[in-house]
Amino acid sequence: MKAKINLILIFLFSISSFAQNITITGEVTSAEDDMPVPGVNVIVAGTSRGVSTDFDGLYSIEVNQGEVLEFSSIGLKTTTVTVGNQTVINVSMVPDIEALDEIVIVGYGTQKKADLTGSISTVATEEIERTPAANIMQSLQGKVSGVQVVSTGSPGDSPKVRLRGLGSYQDDNGNPLYVVDGMFYSNIDFLNSKDIESLTVLKDASSSAIYGVRAANGVIIIKTKTGKRDQKPVFEYDGYTGVQFAQNVLKLANAEQFTTMAYESGSAADVQFVLNAMQRFGRSRVNPNVPNVNTDWYDEILRPGFISSHSIGASGGAENVSYSVGANYYSQEGILDMKNEYERFNIRTKVDVDLSDRFRIGGNMVFSNATKYNAETAAFFQAYYAVPIMPVIDDLNTDASPIRYSNAQILGYRGTQNPFPVMRYSNNQLKIRKLLTNIYIEAHLIPEKLTFKSTYSHDFSALDERYVDKPYTLGNNVERLSGLTKTQNTYSNQIWDNILTYNDSFGDHNLTLMGGTSFRDEANHALSVRGQNISGIDFESSWYLNFAEESSITLNNDSGGRLYGVSYFARAAYNFNSKYLLYGTIRADGSSKFTKDPWGYFPSVGVGWVLTEESFMQDNGIFDFFKLRASWGKLGNDSVGASSGSNTITVISVPFDDIQTGGITSSSTFTNNTWEVIEEMNFGTNFTMFDSRLSVDADYYIRETNNAIMPVFVPIINTTIARNSGVIRNEGFEVALNWNNSISDDFSYSVGLNFTTLKNETVSLTDPRGYIEAGSAEFRQRTIVGEPIQAFYGYETTGVYQNQAQVDADPIAVANGLVPGDLIYRDISGPDGVPDGVLDGDDRKVLGSFLPEFMFGGNLGINYKDFDLSVSFYGQTGNKILNRKRGEIIFTQDTNMDADLAINRWHGEGTSNTYPSSEGLRKGWNQRLSNFWIEDGDFFRVQNIQLGYTLKNEKLFGKNMPETRFYLTADKPFTFFDYNGFNPEVANGVDREVYPVPGTYTLGLNIKI
Repeated sequence: MKAKINLILIFLFSISSFAQNITITGEVTSAEDDMPVPGVNVIVAGTSRGVSTDFDGLYSIEVNQGEVLEFSSIGLKTTTVTVGNQTVINVSMVPDIEALDEIVIVGYGTQKKADLTGSISTVATEEIERTPAANIMQSLQGKVSGVQVVSTGSPGDSPKVRLRGLGSYQDDNGNPLYVVDGMFYSNIDFLNSKDIESLTVLKDASSSAIYGVRAANGVIIIKTKTGKRDQKPVFEYDGYTGVQFAQNVLKLANAEQFTTMAYESGSAADVQFVLNAMQRFGRSRVNPNVPNVNTDWYDEILRPGFISSHSIGASGGAENVSYSVGANYYSQEGILDMKNEYERFNIRTKVDVDLSDRFRIGGNMVFSNATKYNAETAAFFQAYYAVPIMPVIDDLNTDASPIRYSNAQILGYRGTQNPFPVMRYSNNQLKIRKLLTNIYIEAHLIPEKLTFKSTYSHDFSALDERYVDKPYTLGNNVERLSGLTKTQNTYSNQIWDNILTYNDSFGDHNLTLMGGTSFRDEANHALSVRGQNISGIDFESSWYLNFAEESSITLNNDSGGRLYGVSYFARAAYNFNSKYLLYGTIRADGSSKFTKDPWGYFPSVGVGWVLTEESFMQDNGIFDFFKLRASWGKLGNDSVGASSGSNTITVISVPFDDIQTGGITSSSTFTNNTWEVIEEMNFGTNFTMFDSRLSVDADYYIRETNNAIMPVFVPIINTTIARNSGVIRNEGFEVALNWNNSISDDFSYSVGLNFTTLKNETVSLTDPRGYIEAGSAEFRQRTIVGEPIQAFYGYETTGVYQNQAQVDADPIAVANGLVPGDLIYRDISGPDGVPDGVLDGDDRKVLGSFLPEFMFGGNLGINYKDFDLSVSFYGQTGNKILNRKRGEIIFTQDTNMDADLAINRWHGEGTSNTYPSSEGLRKGWNQRLSNFWIEDGDFFRVQNIQLGYTLKNEKLFGKNMPETRFYLTADKPFTFFDYNGFNPEVANGVDREVYPVPGTYTLGLNIKI
C-alpha cells in the first residue's frame, strides 16, 4: 500500500513539474516609441509569482499552460496575455492617458487633476507639434477655451496672446506670463515645439496667484523634455519642409475700374493724370480709353515662401542620472518679395542627478541664435495705394537709378507710390542671441514628506539691429541717401527661488503645504546710433558706422533701467477623502517700480466638491466623475510704467493794464502709481460620462482690473498723465467638450469642441472729461464707462442719398450741400435720441470693439491601423476692424483702392445704398469715421490638417527598421470671411495693412531609434 502511495505521489509530482515546465521569455516595449521598458511587473494572474523586466525590457518566467500573464507599470495600461503553446511573448504597452493626465503642473509644484479647484487646461504635445511655426503659441489657436491667439504671418514675429480678454488699458501690458522650467519670460520665441514635454494654462486668479507679480494676465507653464532613469538612449529625428502661399489676396481695382472712377470723381487733375499715363505708356487695345498698363501690385510684391525645420534629440538615463539633449534648425522665408526671412538654431540640454537618496541636483540650458530680416510692412500699404496704370519698371524713367523703377509723380500724382524701391534698397537685420540657464538643488529633508528646493535661473538676451538704407533715385527730385542705424539691446533677468514643501496623508486627510521666497533682478540697456553717406554701401563689409560720414553720426538713444523685486508666498492644498477640496495661496510682492507703496498683497482661495465620491452618487449610471468648484483671487500687475513725473515750463503772454506782458508758468506732475490689481471670481465644473469617453470642462468668470493705469487728462497743463484711474471688467463663459472612443484595436477616434464668450467693459473712470481718447483725431477710439476699452467711436450710416428729392427732403443734407451719392448719417443727438436736424460730434456713438465676443475651436482625430488623420478649426465673431488703409484716402485722394469699393460704389440711383460715389469718396463729409470704414471681423478657418503613416516592427535587408512616421500637413489652408483685407486677424483692430497670414503645406518625417 505504501509503495502504491509513493508511486501516486511521484506521478502527481511529475505531472505538476511538467505543467510548470514552460519557460516564457520576451521583451516589453513602448507603443509610443518602440523602445524597451524596464521595471514592468510581469505577474501570473491570481498568484504571487512574478518578475520585472530588466534594463533592456527583457523578462523570463516559468508558468503553466493556460495561465494568464499580467504586464503592468505606472503610466501604462495593464496588458494581459493567456499562455498557450508559445514560449516567447513580446508585449507592446500603450500609455494610460487617464493616469498620465492625473497629475498636472501648477505653480511651484504639481497637483492631481481631480483635486484642482481652479481653471486649468493642458495641451497635448502632439497638438503643438502639428503646427509648422517658429513660435509655439501659434499652435494654441483654437485649442484652449478663453485663450485668444492672434496669428502673424511675418517670419519670426510672435503672435498676440490674450487670456480672458484685455485686463490692462495698454494691450502690451496684457501678455500672459510664460514659466519655462521655473524661469519667467514675456516671450518664448526661443522654444522649439519638439522640446516641450507638457504645456499647462492657468486661467483664473486662484491658479495664477501663487506667481503674483506678472501673472495678472494668466500663466502658461511649459516643462521641457527630460530623460528617464534606467533607460537606454532614445534617439529621435523630426523634420519637415514645405512652402507658404498668401491666402485670400485682396483684389485691387484694375486699370479700367480705376480709370472709370477717376472720370467719375469730378477731379480734372485725376483725369489729366490718366491722360498722362496714356501718353507715356500708350492706350489699351481692349479699351482705348484706358492706359496700356494694368499692374496688380499685390501680385507683384508677393511670392511663395519656403519653410523647413530639422530637430534631433537624445534622452535616457542610468541608475542615478537622467538626461535629454537636442538641437533644432528652423528656417522660414517671408512671402514679401524682398530680404524677408527668419533663421534660428537652438541647442538644448537637461540633466538631473541623484547625489543620494535625499539629494538631487540638476539644470538645463538653452542657447538660441536667430537672425531675422524684417519686412518693410509699408510695402503692403504702398501697394494698396499704387495706381494700376503705372508699371513696376519704367524704361523711360532714365533719371531713376540703379533700377529704372516707375514714379507716379512723373504722371502728376503726389506720391511715388511704387513699393519696390523701399523693398529692394532696404536691409533690416535683427540678430537675436539668448542664453537661458536654470540650475537647482533639491533636498528631501523628511523622505516622502518634507522637501526643500533652491533654483537659480538667468535669462540673458542680446539683440543687435542693423537698418541699412541703400541710396536710390526715382527721378522728379526723389533721392534717398545711404544711411545706417545700429541699435544694441541687452536684457538680463535673474530669479532665485527657494521653496519648502510638505506633503502628508493621515486617514482620509491629505495635506500639502508650501512656502517660499523669490528674488528677481531685471536690467536692460539700449544704444542706438545713426550715420549717413556710407562709403562702399554696396558691400556688406562696409555696413558699419566707421564708414559713415563723420559729421552725420548722431546718437538716437542711450537708455536703460534696473528693476528689483522680492516676494514671499505660501500655499495650502487640502482634501478630505478626495471629496471635499480646499486650496489657498497668499503672496506678498515688493517692486521697485512703485515708490508710493512698493508692496502688494495678493490672496486667493478655491473650493471643490467631488459629488461622485458621495454615497448618493455611487453607481449613478450617468456620471463617472463630477466635480463642482469655485475660486476667488487677487493678482498684482506691475507690467506697467514705473512711477514717474515731469516738470513743465510754458512761455505765455498776458495783458496787464492793456500792456501785453510776457512770462512763464510751471507745473509739476508725478504719477505716484501703484499696482494694478486683478480680482477674479470663477465658478466651474468638470465631469466625465460614458466610461470616461466624454469629458466636459465649463467655467464662468468675472475678472476686474482695479486701479487700472490709464492716460488721464490734466486740464491745468492740457496733457495726459498715466495714473491709476479706472476699473476694467471681463466676464464670460468657457466650455470644452472632448469625446474619445476606441471601436476596435485598429480603429479609434476623438472629437473636441470648445467655445468662449467675452464681454469687455469699462466700469469706472476718473478722467474729468468722462472718457479717454485713443487713436487719432481722424480715426477716433474712445473709452467710455459701460463700453469696451478703446471702442471705435464715430457716426452710424443709414444709407446713401439716391436722388435729389431725397436730398432736398433732409435739412441736414441741404445745410451741408450734399448730393446723391453721399452717405446718410443717423441723427441721434436730440433729447432721448430724437433727431434735432443737426449733425455734429454729439451724434457719434460706439461702433464696436476689436475684441471678439465669441470664439470657438474644434478638432477631429482618427486612427486606423498605421494611419492617423487630424483636422482642427477655429473661428471668432463679434469683433470689429477699422479698415484704415481705405480710410486714409482722406490723406491721399489721388491713389488706387480695392476692387470692392470700385465695383460697389454708388454710380446712379439704386446702384448702392452702402458705398458712396467716386466723387463722394473725396469729400470730407463721407470721410468722417463711421461704420462705413468699420467692418465685421468674423471668420472661420480650417486651422490644420495632418495625415500620417507609421511604420513599426518592419525589416529592411533583414534588419529591424526604426519606427518611422511620414506626414503631410496643411496649416491654415482655408479661411472664410467678408472683411476687405488680407486677414481678419488684427491684434488692435486697426488695419493699416497687416502682414498676410499664409497657408503652409509641408512634408515631414519622424524617426525614432
